[in-house]
Amino acid sequence: MKFGKVENPEDIDFKLPPDAPSNKKLLTGKSGKPEIYIGCAKWNKADLKGFYPKGTKDELAYYATQFNSIELNATFYNNFPVETIESWYTKTPEGFKFFPKLHQGISHWKRLKDAKEPTDIYLDGIAHLQDKLGMLFLQMPDNFGPKNWDILKDYLEAWPSGFPLALELRHTGWYDGIWNNEELYEILEKKNITHIVTDSAGRRDLLHMRLTTPIAFVRYNGANVDSDYTRLDDWFERLKIWVEEGIQKIYFFVHQNHEEASPLLSAYLIKKFNDELGMGLKVPYDPRTANAGQTKLL
Repeated sequence: MKFGKVENPEDIDFKLPPDAPSNKKLLTGKSGKPEIYIGCAKWNKADLKGFYPKGTKDELAYYATQFNSIELNATFYNNFPVETIESWYTKTPEGFKFFPKLHQGISHWKRLKDAKEPTDIYLDGIAHLQDKLGMLFLQMPDNFGPKNWDILKDYLEAWPSGFPLALELRHTGWYDGIWNNEELYEILEKKNITHIVTDSAGRRDLLHMRLTTPIAFVRYNGANVDSDYTRLDDWFERLKIWVEEGIQKIYFFVHQNHEEASPLLSAYLIKKFNDELGMGLKVPYDPRTANAGQTKLL
């Protein structure tokens, strides 16, 4: 994910903002073990150099033995035939979840206006993921600001409740305090639409901690520097608080400018959940050490 890329990440203040006070009303207040899905943004071998063992014939099938989920960015660029979507389903084990992005024809070309037909076409296809559909997400372009609120509102109001949805907004006007965004949050809460948290080095203006459902959906963009790990430490501490307050589900997807580091970062966070909260999530193996007896990444 090139979005928010910076030349000098060491100069960025990566401190996470405080929680929104309204978060507490969305959480149960009772600590428990939430559903946790942590993964990468893609399974393409060219992007994940070194992740796949030599001779891997089916990248998705192997990926799904190491992670319990994937953020599916490919569906932003293509409307895949049903046969392809069904093959994704059959190649992955029970319990694996996909988190597909809505097609750009809906969000970037139509900009949600008169978008019912392309939305219906998209949903008709993606529905073939069946029980492995985790949550769809709608990412709006960075020039889609509050002046477009009525269009966004109408689209969200019409969203079919049978498809879980998350929303990512990339225009600073939604969060800079000039526009009153309470109506946005009211609609998201009413429609049970999750508010995505986007953590990217060059776009700290978009980083918020405002939940709209008892689900944390985080799109984390590392910068291929050592601070990527300390940032994950900070995220774990925040997520741990939310677990104590009763968060029901955590969806956390790692992006990198050079994606080969994404499995390493994902595994680092998974291990923290296991070690400190006893979650029992699978920690991916590093295929580069396969000859040494499947040594773990960490």
